[in-house]
Amino acid sequence: MIESHLRSVVKAVTWRIGGTGLTFVVVLALTGKVQLAAEIGLIDTVLKIGAFYAHERIWDKVKIGRRQGPEYEI
Repeated sequence: MIESHLRSVVKAVTWRIGGTGLTFVVVLALTGKVQLAAEIGLIDTVLKIGAFYAHERIWDKVKIGRRQGPEYEI
């Protein structure tokens, strides 16, 4: 079964929300500063979305593990 684009987007967004929340909690625990934790969480999110996009585009060009045939076409 192939995932829909909407499902993939929702999964990516919910994963990122969890990651941002975890970053926020770690920075807050280490520094005790809410504003700093929020700023780092925001920067972390923006950078990781960009990194993930670049990672996906690179992997789109890698042929390893891809199957060919009409039953696998999107």
